[in-house]
Amino acid sequence: MGTLTYADYLRMETLLSLQETRIPPTANRAVVLAEQFFIIAHQSCELWLKQIGADLTCAAEALLPPCDVGDLEQSIEFLLRTGEILRLLHGQLLVLEKLPIRYFAEFRPYLGTASGVQSAQFRQMSRLLGDDESPSSLYKVFEAAVEYHGMSIEDLCKQGVGAGVLHRVAEALLEIGNGYWHWKVAHLALTSKMVGSNEGTGGTSGVDFLARRVTLPFPTLRRVRGQSLER
Repeated sequence: MGTLTYADYLRMETLLSLQETRIPPTANRAVVLAEQFFIIAHQSCELWLKQIGADLTCAAEALLPPCDVGDLEQSIEFLLRTGEILRLLHGQLLVLEKLPIRYFAEFRPYLGTASGVQSAQFRQMSRLLGDDESPSSLYKVFEAAVEYHGMSIEDLCKQGVGAGVLHRVAEALLEIGNGYWHWKVAHLALTSKMVGSNEGTGGTSGVDFLARRVTLPFPTLRRVRGQSLER
C-alpha cells in the first residue's frame, strides 16, 4: 500500500472546490463570503443526512426478526449516533443565525428555484421517522422486534427499564424524535427571521409551509408510553 496523506484520504482538493457561489465575484466580498457560509452550512447538512440515512437503515435492518440481543444492541448504537447528529444539525442552525440578513437578501435572488424542500435525503429520513399522518418504516420493524420477543408496545412501556434492551431501543427512538423536532423548530425560527412572510425559493408559501412540516416522530410510542405513566 502506497503512502496516503490526510488530504488524499479526504479528497480535500475536490471537497474545498465545491463551494461555488452564484453571486458575481465583483460583489461586495462580505456578501460573497456570506453566500459561501450559506453553502458550506447546507453541504455539511447533506453530508450528515447521508450518515443519518445509512444509520437509520442499518438500525431498521438490525431490528428485523429474528433479532437477538446482539442485534438490538447494535441497533441502539446506530440510533444513538443519529440522535447526536441531530443535535449537531440543530447547532448548525444556531451558527447560521450569524448570517447577516442584509447579505442574505443580496444573494438570495441567485438561488433561483433551489430550495431545501427539494432535499432527497431529508425526504428519506422523514419516511424512516414518520409522523401522525405517515407511518414510520423504522417504527414498524421496532414493533415487529417487540412482538418477536413476546411483548406488545403496551407491555414494553409498562415494564420500563425491566424490559431491558428493548426499553433502551424505545428510549433511543424517542430521543431521535425529540432531536428531529428541535431541529425543525429551530429551522422554522431561522427561516422566519431571514425571509419573514415572503414565499420560499422553491415555490412554497415559506414559513407557513415549514410550520406544517414541524412534526414529532413516533406518535404511537409517545402516546402509549404517556398512558403507561398515567396509571
